[in-house]
Parts: sequence; C-alpha cells; structure tokens
Amino acid sequence: MDMSFSAEDLAFRDEIRAFINANFPDAVRMNPSEADIKRWHHATYEKGWAAVNWPVEYGGTGWTATRKYFWDRETANAGCPAPSPFGISMLAPILIAYGDDVQREEHLPRILSGERRWCQGYSEPGSGSDLASLRTRAVREGDYYTVNGAKTWISDAHNADWIFALVRTDSTGKKQQGITFLLIDMTTPGISVSPIITMGGSHVVNSVTFEDVKVPTANRIGEENKGWTYAKELLTHERTGLAGVARSKAAFAKLKKISTEQVYEGVSLLADADFRTKLADIEIQLMALEMTELRTLATVATGHAPGPESSILKIKGTEIQQRLTELAIEATAYYAIPFPALTDGLNEPPVGPDYARETSMSYMSQRVATIYGGSSEIQRNVIAKAVLGL
Repeated sequence: MDMSFSAEDLAFRDEIRAFINANFPDAVRMNPSEADIKRWHHATYEKGWAAVNWPVEYGGTGWTATRKYFWDRETANAGCPAPSPFGISMLAPILIAYGDDVQREEHLPRILSGERRWCQGYSEPGSGSDLASLRTRAVREGDYYTVNGAKTWISDAHNADWIFALVRTDSTGKKQQGITFLLIDMTTPGISVSPIITMGGSHVVNSVTFEDVKVPTANRIGEENKGWTYAKELLTHERTGLAGVARSKAAFAKLKKISTEQVYEGVSLLADADFRTKLADIEIQLMALEMTELRTLATVATGHAPGPESSILKIKGTEIQQRLTELAIEATAYYAIPFPALTDGLNEPPVGPDYARETSMSYMSQRVATIYGGSSEIQRNVIAKAVLGL
C-alpha cells in the first residue's frame, strides 16, 4: 500500500496539530477533567470534526482514509480523549443506513453535539459470546413493546441518556431470526441500573434491568425480527474501532521512552538485546495491523460497512494492546508491583517514577480487551466462516 503523503495531506496534518494545541493544551493532557473532555468534544463539534466517519450530509467530515489516519494518529499522540463510541461510531452508521427520517432527525444531531449519550444493550447473563441466545423479551401491544429482562456488562449505562438494545420478539424459529433492535430512553419507568465494580475498583460497567418497560414501536430500527442483521453490521464498526491502532502506536512510543529511562547497572533497558527483540516484534505487528486498518478505512470511505476484516483487526489489535501492557510491566519491573487501589490514600509518595504507577492498572484493565466486543474465539469463528468458508 502506498504510504507516501502529498503536500496537501501534510498540510492537513499540521492543521490538526494546531487545532489540538489550541483546544487541548499540554496543561490538561496529563489529567483532563470531565469539563476538559466536554470542551474538547465541543471544539471538534464546532470545527465540524466530531464525526470523522459520517457522510457529509449528516454532519460528517467526508474525509479520505488518509485524513482519518492523520486524525487518529495525531489525537492519539496528544492523548486527546476519544469520543464515546456508542453513539458516534456504532449506532450512527446503523441509523444512517436503516433508520427512518424521523429517527435520524431526532438522534443524529444530538449524538453529534454530545447532547445525548448512549450505551449498548447487547450482552445478558448467560448470553455474552453466544449473543443470539439472548432472552430479554419484548411483547408488542399496539403501538408499544413491553420489555422485560436484563442486560449486563453495560459500559457507561449510569451516564447514558438512551440505550440501543437487542430484544427477543419471536421464539419460534432460528434464534437469530427472532431478534429486534430497539432504541430505549433510559428515563423510561421500569429501567434500573446497578453498578458492577471491577477488580481495579473502577465503575465503568453496569447491570441494567427492564421491568414492564414501555417502548414505542416508532423506536424500532428497521423491521421486527430483523435486528440480528443490523446488530451484526454494528459490531463490524465496533470491532474496527476496538483495534485501537493509533493509541497502541502512542503506547509503543511511550514504552520505548520508558525503556531508555530504566537503567540497570549503568545500562538502559533499550540496550538489552532481548528486550529490543520484543520491541521489534511488537512494532512489526503494529505496522502490519496499521496496513490492514488503512485498507478497511478505505473501504468504509466508499460507503461500505467493514467486512470480516474487522474481526482480524479486533483480534490482533487487542492482543497487541495486551502485549504492550505486559512489556510495560516488564520494563518498570518491581516499581509496577504497588497497585493503585492499594496505595490510594496513603500518606507516603508513590514508589518509583510516575509512569510506573499506571502500569499495573493498565495491565489489569486490558485483560478484558480480548473478550469485550466479541471474544477472540468468536472472531476466529467469524473469519473461519466468512473468509475461509469453513
């Protein structure tokens, strides 16, 4: 693939850098507040850069794959907060492709501005990787569905205004054929959200229960019992985003810097041949993944949804993310041992360099990367079926 850039492309890269410096300065990059993150999103919205993958007619940028590449790379290098993917990257393409005019007019502008936050209601207790076995039930009663059931591991549900959910509307045929895709206002009576605290002490995921929740049929995407079709396409957008190539490249650059600063008996870790080999191996994998991502972006730019290559991106991208955290632990050695949850609140300063404090937390949080969005085993099944015809 041709990776040479035109003068116009490089000028655009410089425009991005100037925009970042003006709207997300160094002073807030180390520890941005919620207000800083909102200001950043508002700045991208005002600039017309909030939705890089949307068509222009809906407020998107209409950028080429190269421009998207530069945006991802420069924002990752600067540590800019990524927008919540549930509205911008996942639901919006489905609304554009399958929603009706009323749904698009109601939701797309509010997703774009950041006014309306979304969460994803897919996984259930006992229905994670085998998503089609879901049991949350929606019974149609005139112009409404009555929804009962539970969803679990729902990221950001405690902050979301709406949830897009898969529900079962028919149990008589093949399990994939009885699923419907609904948009549900989180303030609807009968919805309750309970936090799930992770082993790192963070509150990101939740359980969501529905008890006789009334959802207008006007909130259904597409046809009844055809939700599996829309859900699968949404997952290709999710998995492409989960590859996280630009942010992995930024993490790799940070890892190299750490390895130059970690000195043992007067020799930096980067001078160690074994560690350099590990760095070279992960860099080669990142380069190959980047080429695959660029090909996928080029396909999306023509108006097509990502294909089974999204599963390849998801597998390798998340494996690389995990490997980078493993190497960071190795690089910081015993300074990585104190876990933040165990040291918060102590009246002594952290042991070791500042970057060491993040390594254990990053390692722990990335253990789930090869599970969420469809486990690596499921992704390999997708590739076997869709690519290899097995």
